[in-house]
Amino acid sequence: MKKSPRAGRQEIKASAPRIAHHPSLCAQNGESASTGVRAGVVENFRPGDHERVDQVLTGLRALGVADLRTMVSWADWDSAEGEAWYSWLLPHLANEVNLIPCVLYTPLSQAVAPRVSAPPWDPKAYGDFLDILITRLGHCFEWIELWNEPDQLSEWDRTLDPHWQTFSAMVGGAAYWAQRRGKRTILAGMNVYDPNWLELMFRRGVMQYIDAVGIHGFPGTYEASWESWTAVAQSVQQILTHHRSGAEIWISATGYSTWRHDEYEQLRAFTAALEAPVERVYWYSARDLDPDLSARDGFHADDREYHFGLHDHDGAPKLLARLWASGGLQAIWRALEPQPGAARRRPRPRPPVLITGGAGFIGTNLANRLAADGERVLIYDNLSRPGAERNLRWLLDTHGSRIQVEFADVRNPYALRRAVRKAKQVFHFAAQVAVTTSLANPRHDFEVNALGTLNLLEALRGSDDPAPLIYTSTNKVYGGLDDIALDCDNGAYRPNDAELCRRGINEARPLDLHSPYGCSKGAADEYIIDYARTFGLPAVVFRMSCIYGPHQMGNEDQGWVAHFLICALEGRPITVYGDGMQVRDVLYIDDLVRAFLLARSSVRTLSGSAFNIGGGPSNTLSLLELLKIIGKLNGALPRCELSDWRPGDQRYYVSDTRKFQSATGWRANVDPMEGVEKLHDWLRHARGLERIRPPTARPALHRRFASANGHALHDRG
Repeated sequence: MKKSPRAGRQEIKASAPRIAHHPSLCAQNGESASTGVRAGVVENFRPGDHERVDQVLTGLRALGVADLRTMVSWADWDSAEGEAWYSWLLPHLANEVNLIPCVLYTPLSQAVAPRVSAPPWDPKAYGDFLDILITRLGHCFEWIELWNEPDQLSEWDRTLDPHWQTFSAMVGGAAYWAQRRGKRTILAGMNVYDPNWLELMFRRGVMQYIDAVGIHGFPGTYEASWESWTAVAQSVQQILTHHRSGAEIWISATGYSTWRHDEYEQLRAFTAALEAPVERVYWYSARDLDPDLSARDGFHADDREYHFGLHDHDGAPKLLARLWASGGLQAIWRALEPQPGAARRRPRPRPPVLITGGAGFIGTNLANRLAADGERVLIYDNLSRPGAERNLRWLLDTHGSRIQVEFADVRNPYALRRAVRKAKQVFHFAAQVAVTTSLANPRHDFEVNALGTLNLLEALRGSDDPAPLIYTSTNKVYGGLDDIALDCDNGAYRPNDAELCRRGINEARPLDLHSPYGCSKGAADEYIIDYARTFGLPAVVFRMSCIYGPHQMGNEDQGWVAHFLICALEGRPITVYGDGMQVRDVLYIDDLVRAFLLARSSVRTLSGSAFNIGGGPSNTLSLLELLKIIGKLNGALPRCELSDWRPGDQRYYVSDTRKFQSATGWRANVDPMEGVEKLHDWLRHARGLERIRPPTARPALHRRFASANGHALHDRG
């Protein structure tokens, strides 16, 4: 390759556009000695994937991240469309982030063997390519990283360069020319840090042209033995100090794979990296890899490679991204302080009550009641549902050491087995809770609801003395109930059958599983009943109707009473699916908790039974009736929009609770008006919301929703 671009280096540098600098995000943990560490993200892009680039940039904006490290493939540049791709990609990224290109992979035309990890025939060719890259796109970046993880055979085939002679000549020459062109250089981070290799780079003269040393590490995912980031950084610093080098130390790639569904551990790994004595931390990666594509080591050769993202491959945020986006890095520190995991390592004089999904709405209320009664509670939760971390914080602040925490997922049978061994009673609430989500991702729904429940049952069956189990199923196991003839009565559906209207739907009704959610919950429901019958496990199933109350983070897909209230308080429109005349029996959470405690006290006699649990016929609400109650509480009716019916929507469901009442004497005490007002007041206090009082009253709701012809102005179609 000719060196003509070098001849005009000074002129090119003088006329190059100024590099844009974007405000960086710095860790500001007041109790950490490493305040001010710049936090960035690592994300690589396949040529032509413009949509993913924009998706990642959108995600980075939500996190406030302005530092991005990305791969530039020398081999791809040498392809037909490669130069055009990078000529679009780098300026597009640099417009929003401080970009660091990591340049690697040898074009096959220049490699000593037919693979991109092979050394080039001419070590100077790499420097020549960097010269071209800087000439054409140097205005997009200030720093440049020279190769990546050369100890990985897939990145640098050291069997073809066993003494690092070619690598040293290649990187040393490239670093020299990059600095001459006004760039700052980063030495490639090893996958496993080796101080002897860094010493070798000094002896070969490479380090005199290096401005920062990258270190990589993936503790908890790959490293079997790991001391600490501090120990690794100090080892690097000792070598730099010995050679009187002023190079900075960066963690240029670290991350944590959530392939075991342990998102809280990703949170721990991230904060551990931020506490390292380094200048920068780059977290790998923004998104999980697409499961339909090959990873670096092949197609699903190692599933860990597919789950490093802050978001899953569809863009849904994991716990770390959700906390980061909602409250910045401070929200992440708060989620870890005090370290609730320490509580689980202290010996306990009495076994706890285990609640899977214990940081959710129902779990939080039950845990609060049990802890207030002096019992120890083990919360088993992966914090995947928004708001769960706030519920957990409240439980820890309220009850202290009576609350233990196991951050894990029910899809992890080994963690479940450990938790079950400690428990004297199990309440199984962990679930994927939305029909709509099950339609979008049936496999995830099945793995959480059906397989997760089977994991729990097997853990109990393997115990010497299985703890009693109470499980929350759903009225959706009865299907759409399309065979029930309905009339409309004052804006609400009612059965034509007077006895059904008076009593509600009882447990004799056959199961009719609609939607993936209904199937997965129904499978779990039946598995529990059968394990009670076949293996003698003490277990009870509650098929629940609509539950509402404090600590409910309702949304459009689940928790409709809280969702309607939150929308009204925040002044957002409420989307009503269908015609608004759907009826449910609603049960306030305190009444449900009482039912749990009664079932627990009689679990041996109730074992193997399923009970319909809800407010019953005396505590029903249609959507329109709830909207009227909200109007009374807020002083005006909320703004509403209409949309089509959703798959699996029931027009009418009311529980016949007589079976459980007969067995335990339980009945619902809180009527809908009282319960909705309590939840309304709690939401205002907990969320800091004020009542929204629109300037004009709205028309009567039943007139607006009476027919499809009346949907004008509010119909979304």
